[in-house]
Amino acid sequence: MRISIVSNAKPQTLDTWLALLDGVRLPIPKLYHDKVRAAIKDRRRSLRDIADLMQHSPALVLSVMREANRHASNSLAEPAESLEVALNRLGLSRAEELLMRLPAQEPQQMPLTLRQLQMISQHASQQANGLFAARLARLWHEIHWGSLLFLSPLWPLAATYPELLDEWQRRVTGEGEAAVKVEQELFGVPLLVLCQALAQKWRLPAWVLHGYRLLLEERRALVQALHIARDNQHRLRQQQQLDDEPALRRWLNQPANTILMANGLALAAQQGWFTPHLQRWQYLSCLYLQVPLEQVQQQVHHHAVHSARVHCAADLWHPARNLLWPPPQKGPAPDTDPAPPPSEEALAHWRQLCTQLLTTPTPFNNALHLTTCARDALLACGMQRVLLLMVDRNHGSLRVHQSAGLPKEVTALSLGIEHNGLLQRLLAQPTQLRMGTANSAQLQALLPATLRALFRGEHLLLRSLGVDGRVHTLLVADQGGRPFSEISVQGFGKSAQCIERALDTFTNRSR
Repeated sequence: MRISIVSNAKPQTLDTWLALLDGVRLPIPKLYHDKVRAAIKDRRRSLRDIADLMQHSPALVLSVMREANRHASNSLAEPAESLEVALNRLGLSRAEELLMRLPAQEPQQMPLTLRQLQMISQHASQQANGLFAARLARLWHEIHWGSLLFLSPLWPLAATYPELLDEWQRRVTGEGEAAVKVEQELFGVPLLVLCQALAQKWRLPAWVLHGYRLLLEERRALVQALHIARDNQHRLRQQQQLDDEPALRRWLNQPANTILMANGLALAAQQGWFTPHLQRWQYLSCLYLQVPLEQVQQQVHHHAVHSARVHCAADLWHPARNLLWPPPQKGPAPDTDPAPPPSEEALAHWRQLCTQLLTTPTPFNNALHLTTCARDALLACGMQRVLLLMVDRNHGSLRVHQSAGLPKEVTALSLGIEHNGLLQRLLAQPTQLRMGTANSAQLQALLPATLRALFRGEHLLLRSLGVDGRVHTLLVADQGGRPFSEISVQGFGKSAQCIERALDTFTNRSR
């Protein structure tokens, strides 16, 4: 009863959010929970060995550093800047006691939003190490641990209210709503203010606090630097502009800025590699490092691939997967032409199939018979890759009932609904969503990783269907990733209407 009351009574003030999130015990992957416990008990293992094992679980790193800093909060000791320092302060006995208080779970049991967010933090740490740590070797610890923990104030929020972060991403990233308005509605407080307050309460490394202070209080300097950074083709002119603004030069050259740049690169890459948002962070990194844009892009791509090899899982989306595709071309490319419309013969077959779907009483003997006809209708109107999914009995996942133009393995596909805001929106009421060049970067970030992998390209149609006021079917289709033929888009919409009617007739056939 207590858990349900807490989850329903969503905080709306900074103090109530801090009280809730400070008490969250983040889950640790069972594999690393067991490995770290064994390493602590092994007297032959050094603190560095144990720290190396711990960093595979960002939540464990955060928990240890928080605990060490909490015990030092009444002393004159500075916050621990590295995990080794935190372990040394805490001692192995208390570290083991802390470990045993943290829940050990299989990754599949953890909220997907939490795991995705922690993977972004690991990607950011990889970018920080690759781009900046080699140049600032003496500050390696600050760069490594600061970049990993910068987003950590969001982790307990992702563990307790993952649907709120999913909703924020859908509305702000996907639909372009103002972040201030959405955050006030969802949280009652700006997210950056909440993150800064939680980072201060936990006494996180100084560079993490610097990053939030920069975003909240030093935006004017950031905007000035971004304006100069865009002029990457004229580096001498950039230097002259910085020479004219010595205060801005000093601000830009602060090493603590590196963890903000690394996290900006990692977060922006989730939306796409060729978005203006990512380019801004790339330009700023170029200005800081004093190198051409092409060099930074090459390094960023390289570090992303390395991060994906080490940190990615099958059910998580890592932007390195998109690096397999060439960048958008400025001139026309063969696959930028719309897909050809269906032939007259195909349209005639499509009309026959739609007539069959609309027939009353239903001519279908079973659900498989009906969904096969539905799939064939979508193919006849010009779709080349088709997926028809239905909600399971517990309304917890979508399972494939029909497919075409996709690998055979897709028949075993199951998509979790609970932690994906876009699927929840589609299943709330019958909805059609069309993805194209203008909104592809935003919507791809919201799609389940499995669908992104199956439907490569910028053009996709999604349509949810309902019977008796309840949505239970999802259609996903495209024309090989190419721009749609408008005749096929119309055919898709009419096919969906016919399929919805057929499902209604079939479901209520005994009445």
